[in-house]
Amino acid sequence: MEPIIIVLIILVVLVFIALIKTIQVIPQASAAIVERFGRYTRTLNAGLNIVVPFIDSIRNRIDLREQVVPFPPQPVITQDNLVVNIDTVIYYQVTDARAATYEVASYIQAIEQLTVTTLRNIIGGMDLERTLTSREEINAALRGVLDEATGKWGIRVNRVELKAIEPPTSIQDSMEKQMRADRDKRAAILTAEGIRQSQILTAEGEKQSAILRAEGEAKAAALRAEGEAQAVRTVFEAIHAGDPDQKLLSYQYLQMLPKIAEGNANKLWIVPSEIGDALKGLSGAMGNFGGLGGGSGNRGSSRDSGDGNERREKPSITD
Repeated sequence: MEPIIIVLIILVVLVFIALIKTIQVIPQASAAIVERFGRYTRTLNAGLNIVVPFIDSIRNRIDLREQVVPFPPQPVITQDNLVVNIDTVIYYQVTDARAATYEVASYIQAIEQLTVTTLRNIIGGMDLERTLTSREEINAALRGVLDEATGKWGIRVNRVELKAIEPPTSIQDSMEKQMRADRDKRAAILTAEGIRQSQILTAEGEKQSAILRAEGEAKAAALRAEGEAQAVRTVFEAIHAGDPDQKLLSYQYLQMLPKIAEGNANKLWIVPSEIGDALKGLSGAMGNFGGLGGGSGNRGSSRDSGDGNERREKPSITD
């Protein structure tokens, strides 16, 4: 009985192993390569698959999702003989599991080496300045070469990105100094432009202020002149309405004489000839006033008893 039990146990184990090898579950977005006696048979897609145990074998399981592979920095020589280190990132996806298995031994290594050689060809035709400013151009050229070369491997390159382009340290220092000089230059230009604009605005403001001040002074002078003219006109009209006689005018004329002689600088002044007429008129007025008062003579005047003529001193130049 014991040998029979042992045989049964062995048979159960073999059946269990056969079932495990027969049923193959492939995850979503994955594929498996099946070989029969070392020869490619078929590709298993996602889901439950049945294979012949001990005859069919799984050669490779491949992830069909998009993969991201960063490559270490690679030294590349530019057209102007400068060595720059370039970091790249490749986004690829396996589209044909059979080709990716049998057309190339290691597609990751193949993509890396192809990327390095393509970068050297592209960067070798550019100088440093163009290399630093032409990332999109480099990415497009690199992606085109990689996509064409990896198509027969069952791989599609979706994107190629340059993570960093690092020039030599001495070149970086020179570039920083140049950038600093350019920033200082732009700052100086902006400062000078600001000062110039400020001076222009200040000059325009002063010009407008001077124009407005002159206009105000002109209007004020016109108003003063108009006021003075109106005052003279009013005085003239008042005098004309009062109808003054010669006696009043003579009296006013005499009152203005002391004002003419005022001031320390008036050492010499001339009495005009018209003063005689004014004195005659004033003397006549005083004489009439004296006659009305019954006086026998006139102050400040004398008469000659011989011929009856009135005598006065003639106006003279007084110092």
